[in-house]
Amino acid sequence: MSKDLPIIKIISEEEEMHVKLELEMEDETKAMLVRWGKEDATDDDYASIAIREGLRNVIKDREKEAEKDE
Repeated sequence: MSKDLPIIKIISEEEEMHVKLELEMEDETKAMLVRWGKEDATDDDYASIAIREGLRNVIKDREKEAEKDE
């Protein structure tokens, strides 16, 4: 079930170069890194994650619909 969001206006953008790493580590090491990340994460970080994931889900849904129409 999706809920409509109020309008979100993009007021600026910043290009970033990043590399996504696939890491292997012990569970306690990962837990420690997650704890550190949560200590430093801001509300803006969480909002950006939510927007990115929302867009990915919309794209996936539309791709599935397009496959059904073919």
